Amino acid sequence: MLIKQISIFIPNRKGTLARLTSKLRENGIDIRAISVFDTTEFGILRLVVDDAEKTLDMLKSEGFVAKVSDVIAVEPEDKPGSLDEIFHILADNDINIEYIYSYVMRRHELPYIVLKTSDMERAVGVLKDNGIKVIE
Repeated sequence: MLIKQISIFIPNRKGTLARLTSKLRENGIDIRAISVFDTTEFGILRLVVDDAEKTLDMLKSEGFVAKVSDVIAVEPEDKPGSLDEIFHILADNDINIEYIYSYVMRRHELPYIVLKTSDMERAVGVLKDNGIKVIE
């Protein structure tokens, strides 16, 4: 139940993100989730796309530094405390959340939550065992 995420090292300069997304569009790649973590000089762009391997090949051919990693996407219930429940399930099982971001699919109104944890396979099992919907 792990999904592929692409992390891309990009310079923090005007137009870099537009150049990258233009290449994705030109290659027919659909962005499903996007997040950028930046510093003054560079950023880490994280993407979930419809074809991770094609995207990785394209990015490398365009000179971008990129890698594919596994992440978990979950669909929390629409109620107060649903994220708290997920965070406690992982903490109670000694699994650290390294980072988190959310995204919304067009056919759903509620966001999915993307998690990178210290033990991905175990996290998937623990979440599913506790009734959390893990997205494929």
